[in-house]
Amino acid sequence: MLEKRPAWATALTYVLLSLALIAVTAPFIWMVLGSVKTDAELRQVPPTWWPDAATLDNYTQLFARMNFAQYFVNSVIVATVVTVGNLLFCSMLGYALAMLNFRFKNLVLALVLGTLMIPGVVTFIPLYVLVVNLGMADTLPGLFVPFLAAPFGVFLMRQFVQGLPADLIDAGRVDGAGELAIFGRIILPLLGPAMATLGILTFLGSWNNFLWPLVVAQNEHSYTLPVALALYTTGQNQTNYGLMLAGACVVVLPLLIVFLLFQRRFIEGIATTGIK
Repeated sequence: MLEKRPAWATALTYVLLSLALIAVTAPFIWMVLGSVKTDAELRQVPPTWWPDAATLDNYTQLFARMNFAQYFVNSVIVATVVTVGNLLFCSMLGYALAMLNFRFKNLVLALVLGTLMIPGVVTFIPLYVLVVNLGMADTLPGLFVPFLAAPFGVFLMRQFVQGLPADLIDAGRVDGAGELAIFGRIILPLLGPAMATLGILTFLGSWNNFLWPLVVAQNEHSYTLPVALALYTTGQNQTNYGLMLAGACVVVLPLLIVFLLFQRRFIEGIATTGIK
């Protein structure tokens, strides 16, 4: 029989979990409350937690000053194309590395694992030069084409596919199905949890990406939301924190919606994708 935990241990667990919850949620609560404060109240010392007089002026200025619809559409296009590309190409390469035998398979896997250890800033300049030489600078394809397949996604999908029974693939081959048919009809329907995990992580990273769009998008028509917010809420002399917090709330909202829609699949994918 399992021994009953002492009451003090249970109480301590709840206290620690409550402190962790406060530490995680406090910045988001401050962001939301700060978005309805005036700039003067945000700058006062000591700071106030609750707004003295809540106002929506920051949101009004945000939508009036920015070409919000254009920036939002740009962000949606870039994040969606990057997410779909990673789900397709990473799952295909993950399946190949997990279930197929071909020459230099181990070399390809080593290259994928090696790129996981290379910081993104190391390849930033060569990637930018390549995009410029291809004529994709200051275009939406220049924002999403370099990120259509990520090594982390390949590794994640490979680990998940390795946990699938090989008998399913053998049965498909006995029935005369080709590799594309096996992947599309047998493997792909089983990748739901892993694809939900990869999709959320990819969408999150692409939606919040700032440095690459800042460098590649040189004109206003190519700006994404993070770049537009940074450029329009900061000036030469001071930063409009109320406007910045309102913009941050707008940027975070689609991410919350995506996570709430797919959280069950996301948690299932994290739980079932093991490292063997």
